[in-house]
Amino acid sequence: MKNTKLRVLWMVPNIAMYLVFIGLTVFVMLNGEELRKLHLLNSWLLRLALLLLVALLGTFRILSWIRQGKM
Repeated sequence: MKNTKLRVLWMVPNIAMYLVFIGLTVFVMLNGEELRKLHLLNSWLLRLALLLLVALLGTFRILSWIRQGKM
């Protein structure tokens, strides 16, 4: 296993992003009706989608670096 510390350094923020995504998803699910009444639901759903996209792109980047032997 090459550069274990480097892998951990890149994986910790990525895992944190997934945890934030899960937490915000629960928040939106619990407060969806109120957010809809305030016309903020679409904004929160867009933020959730962007956060998931960034987390997935980070995961794919880490996996590609591992496959290439850079990490």
